[in-house]
Amino acid sequence: MKMKKNRRSFIKKLGASSAIIAGAPTVLSAKNRNQHVEILAHPKEEKKNISANDKIRIACLGTGGMGIGDTQTALMVDGVEVVAACDLYDGRLTKAKELWGKDIQTTRDYKEIIDRDDIDAVIVATSDHWHEKIAIDSMKKGKAVYCEKPMVQYVEEGHRLINAQKETKQVFQVGSQFVSSIIHAKAKALLAAGEIGKLNFVEAQFDRFNAIGAWQYSIPLDASEKTVDWKTYVSNTTKRDFDPKRFFRWRNYLDYGTGVSGDLFVHLLSMLHFITGSKGPTSIMSMGGLRYWTDGREVPDIQIGMFEYPETDAHPDFNLVLRANFADGSGGKYLFRLVGSEGEISVGWDELKLTKKKLPKAPGMSIGSFPEAQKEAYTKWYNEKYPEEYEMVAPEEFIFKTPKGYKGDRYLHFKNFFDSVRNGTPVVEDAVFGMRAAGVSLAGNKSYFEKKLVQWDPENMQIKEV
Repeated sequence: MKMKKNRRSFIKKLGASSAIIAGAPTVLSAKNRNQHVEILAHPKEEKKNISANDKIRIACLGTGGMGIGDTQTALMVDGVEVVAACDLYDGRLTKAKELWGKDIQTTRDYKEIIDRDDIDAVIVATSDHWHEKIAIDSMKKGKAVYCEKPMVQYVEEGHRLINAQKETKQVFQVGSQFVSSIIHAKAKALLAAGEIGKLNFVEAQFDRFNAIGAWQYSIPLDASEKTVDWKTYVSNTTKRDFDPKRFFRWRNYLDYGTGVSGDLFVHLLSMLHFITGSKGPTSIMSMGGLRYWTDGREVPDIQIGMFEYPETDAHPDFNLVLRANFADGSGGKYLFRLVGSEGEISVGWDELKLTKKKLPKAPGMSIGSFPEAQKEAYTKWYNEKYPEEYEMVAPEEFIFKTPKGYKGDRYLHFKNFFDSVRNGTPVVEDAVFGMRAAGVSLAGNKSYFEKKLVQWDPENMQIKEV
């Protein structure tokens, strides 16, 4: 144990010298004078030569598509090495060795991995119903934890996880990576600067138009109770006979997942809370239905959520509408739009558009029904009250784009996580932040399934029973 602590201390000292220097933005010429186009500053990094003994050693717990994607991104960060993988399906353990080398440890039992003293951090990318248990066990074993979203499956689990992080003082990051995007950082800065006036409405959507996007994941032909540890998989939930759909398409079932709200709404909520500094809404209403993917799933394939955010020190009161449609015949769309009294911020995957519109001081006249004498008198009064003014024309549309060579928000999210492991800098999405997004998502599910308005306490992160 002493050797482990000394090694961690050395890692922190090594990381303290790796500062990120932001480059200057580049302004591009626009096709019309009412549009301004700018390339956002790109964090530049110094390449570090890190010896094998000084690398951060990680393990992937849950090596499905998300786990593999996370691990591959984590390995893009200098000084990171994967040494172990865990999954309940043997084929994924074989794939782990194909990806990361035949010498890595593979096992069905995550406890064998977190018992190792030479592993610094774990990626928890299992189905939702195992997040809390594995994350807490890992922190208690001295591991830093990167936990996929939603952080938890039930509200009470979130509070247990928050307490465990406080008690163990381990680094904990939730994997809603969009909060690390330079696009969202720009949106946050523009909103804080008052560029769209007073925020009053937000809408966002994640629409899809393909089977994989609707969670019709491929099931391997060798799936059986011999190749899948089904007994362990259902050990903390409803006991059932082996069903490959429930294992490989787990997002469709309430025993293991959190549906549209937990998979997609939680991303949008995380982004919103980051941009606005909000702790969450107070009232939630959700509706939708199972309209197309009638494959035995227990969750809707179209869901709409409406959220009321009260005024706080961080933001004015505003309303939020979220939508996800898994049978969007227009081809699938993404939207994230913040609307204020003087414009809007529209956030895309690799660019942001700020549109500025300001109501004129003169309200205009609606005097068509006035008698002629009154029309003449009112027009004279109006022109005196609102004399014509001439102003310089400023751009109405500002486009901000990610630069060439930008590695993406997922990479920056992991870099933030590993910087925290090395030198103790804060993560951008800790357990409390994660809970404030996951809890609202879970409250949305409660509203949907119980067909009622749900009250949420954003400060204490609790559903208010009324």
